[in-house]
Amino acid sequence: MIPVAEFKQFTEQQPAFKVLKPWWDVLAEYLTVAMLMIGVFGCTLQVTQDKIICLPSHEPRENLSEAPCQQLLPRGVSEPMGDLRELSGLKNNLDLQQYSFINQLCYETALHWYAKYFPYLVVIHTLIFMVCTSFWFKFPGTSSKIEHFISILGKCFDSPWTTRALSEVSGENHKGPAATTAGQATVTLTTTAGEGEKEKVLPEPEKVVTEPPAVTLLDKKEGEQAKALFEKVKKFRVHVEEGDILYTMYIRQMVLKVCKFLAILVYNLVYVGKISFLVACRVETSEVTGYASFCCNHTKAHLFSKLAFCYISFVCVYGITCLYTLYWLFHRPLKEYSFRSVREETGMGDIPDVKNDFAFMLHLIDQYDSLYSKRFAVFLSEVSESRLKQLNLNHEWTAEKLRQKLQRNARGRLELALCMLPGLPDTVFELSEVEALRLEAIGDITFPPGLSQLVHLQELSLLHSPARLPFSSQIFLRDRLKVIRIKCEELREVPLWVFGLRGLEELHLEGLFPPELARAATLESLRELKQLKVLSLRSNAGKVPASVTDVAGHLQRLSLHNDGARLLALNSLKKLAVLRELELVACGLERIPHAVFSLGALQELDLRDNHLRSIEEILSFQHCRKLLTLRLWHNQIAYVPEHVRKLRGLEQLYLSHNKLETLPTQLGMCSSLRLLDVSHNGLHSLPAELGLLQNLQHLALSYNALEFLPDELFFCRKLRTLLLGYNHLSQLAPQVGALRALSRLELKGNRLEALPEELGNCGGLKKSGLLVEDTLYDGLPAEVRDRMEAE
Repeated sequence: MIPVAEFKQFTEQQPAFKVLKPWWDVLAEYLTVAMLMIGVFGCTLQVTQDKIICLPSHEPRENLSEAPCQQLLPRGVSEPMGDLRELSGLKNNLDLQQYSFINQLCYETALHWYAKYFPYLVVIHTLIFMVCTSFWFKFPGTSSKIEHFISILGKCFDSPWTTRALSEVSGENHKGPAATTAGQATVTLTTTAGEGEKEKVLPEPEKVVTEPPAVTLLDKKEGEQAKALFEKVKKFRVHVEEGDILYTMYIRQMVLKVCKFLAILVYNLVYVGKISFLVACRVETSEVTGYASFCCNHTKAHLFSKLAFCYISFVCVYGITCLYTLYWLFHRPLKEYSFRSVREETGMGDIPDVKNDFAFMLHLIDQYDSLYSKRFAVFLSEVSESRLKQLNLNHEWTAEKLRQKLQRNARGRLELALCMLPGLPDTVFELSEVEALRLEAIGDITFPPGLSQLVHLQELSLLHSPARLPFSSQIFLRDRLKVIRIKCEELREVPLWVFGLRGLEELHLEGLFPPELARAATLESLRELKQLKVLSLRSNAGKVPASVTDVAGHLQRLSLHNDGARLLALNSLKKLAVLRELELVACGLERIPHAVFSLGALQELDLRDNHLRSIEEILSFQHCRKLLTLRLWHNQIAYVPEHVRKLRGLEQLYLSHNKLETLPTQLGMCSSLRLLDVSHNGLHSLPAELGLLQNLQHLALSYNALEFLPDELFFCRKLRTLLLGYNHLSQLAPQVGALRALSRLELKGNRLEALPEELGNCGGLKKSGLLVEDTLYDGLPAEVRDRMEAE
């Protein structure tokens, strides 16, 4: 016999595929195995034993009835045919070869085809059922998706992160509002599920006590594996949700099985009666055997008849199973899958519903074990992913590693700067000594209750790092935070909690207004910022935001950087009565705004990177009696008006990077001037009246076209810095030795052939402060060089 194990390959798929086999597919497999055994058993009998045995009929040809074998049937089977004659002991005079010949001939001609091929038909039909059942596991277009899904599903099911995540949410769900005891320090609990934030604030926010987790912590390797699983699930979901080939293929093979079942059932019921024990055979073999009629016995008829009815019974059960499957397929929306029950059970409200093939496979998984879907859903939750990222961050950024990044910033505060991280490590809040926190290009940040441990925090920078702050943390920072910097794509992304920090002294905002709102330039109210002294806004505003007037009584410094967008309305500036410093950078200004002249307390004005061509309005600065610094650099100013003489209190004047060719002689009347920068212009000469600037300490003349210097210039005995680089000077007057306070002298890029030895009289000038070509320096007398090189 042929062992049934030889057909095992037709029914056995990979063991992992069993999760995609609902109970009806499992039952169908057992039924096909039973039908296959029937077919194999029948084929074995058909091959190994005699098929038919025939005996000749002794009735004369003219007396032969239509059914010569009816006389041999038992009385209970055949119809009464009158007197039966016993035929026993007759000699046929046939040898063995003639009997074999008659047996084979009658088998081929007289036996019905159904009786002959029944076992083979059973095997063929069963194999077709097996192929239909497992075809979608073998077809390239579907098998790859199934294998990928099974692989990911198994890893998600076995991942330690799945157990931890479900345990955490289960623990949170069982905690009630009264879970905290009287002696326990309070915790601020923030749950974000895409709808908002809920906070519960209890006393002593500085002390945060959390219960130890019920499950063991993940090590770094397990965390990285779980992180990779999240990425695989995301990509697989996008790939599978695009089509429904799995759903379509499963329906097609099920419809094919139903059609096959109906065909088998019909023809088997019709032809099963053709399997008879006695078969009449008439063949013209009288010349060979002497007989033309034979009565044949089909030896397997009784057994085949029983097997046929048994096979039909199995087929009926199989067919009913297939019909139920079709009902299940068309009665339920299998191309949509909702995780509502999982969301309610686990508390992960952000688990998304899925569709198409992804949904269909999850429906099949539920028929096997719904626990698979529940554990798989953990890797569809963004909240779960963010928790995992947080855990991995804490593994990677330990407190010791963060302490190595601490350094003093420009303000002298101990600063921790983190850039381009997937999140904010919890270990940051273990560094209680941090005074400034700078976060750049970090994903969505939700500050935990542990923020209250940063008791020395005074400065916070959020650069392209959107952050949410629970109410308890807002209370903590409200009076502590002094400086905050926010940089984002659009100003409407600035968190609202920023405008409630009443202890804030400096607010720096950088972002664009939407095109439709740029002209109005509406900014949130600043009324709560009672201590604000510095406001910096870098945007594309069409006017000074009206909310600036909310802090007019205490704002001391205002900086507006418009990146080239034209600032049209500046009337709000008139209300800033105590403003000391004003920057209007890259605001597209063509004239000095008249609103500036109303600022009686103004001390510094910066108008760089504008389009100023004329500064005739400089006369009005005499109303700004406290003005000390005027920066008009990086413009297109062609001349300085004579009215500059009115600015007698001006101490610093920046006119570099303009188009000046001459300076007015009245500039020498600005007796308080200590710094004058006219570098990067087109000056050919200097007025001798510059020698009247007896308080001048810094003079920048680099990158001009000066050919000589007036001797009166060296009357400025307090001059410490003299920058003359990249001009057309051919000599340096010996009077330079009168500048005893000179400590920095730049002469590079000129046409000098030698340096005067009187440079040795400049007691404060050292080699490091003398910027000149090496050949000119080597031309100085040795004693001069020795004195410059001496410490």
